[in-house]
Amino acid sequence: MVATKTASDTELVGSLVSLMHVLQDLYAETSRPLGLTPQQAHLLCVLLGGPLGMTDLSRILSIERSSLTSMVDRLERRSLVARTAHPTDRRACQIALTTEGLALAHEAHNAFTTRIDALTSDLSASTRTTLVTALTGITANGGKS
Repeated sequence: MVATKTASDTELVGSLVSLMHVLQDLYAETSRPLGLTPQQAHLLCVLLGGPLGMTDLSRILSIERSSLTSMVDRLERRSLVARTAHPTDRRACQIALTTEGLALAHEAHNAFTTRIDALTSDLSASTRTTLVTALTGITANGGKS
């Protein structure tokens, strides 16, 4: 017999799933006016940390390499990213932001963080600290149990 989840487990799961949907909606709402899909905005924001290889990007974005290749192709045609030589593996390339891509990535990041700031503005400092600690603990292992 399979054990039934407790009410507190169900409440936590429901709250986390609701939060995920709210954040996905915010990402879509902030990326759309910039002419980006949420996935494209995410890729550009990830690249704010510097160039990355396709394998790393695929893992970080949780998408198949074929889908990533298509996304990079579209962003490259818009001159937002460029494929650059990998510094240690001449068979591989890295994806880097262009000047235009860097500006748009900052714009996307700022739009999203502004919306998150507004969403969380009523939280006290101690609640923010508790929330950051809890979410960091949940996400630290990359979703692996």
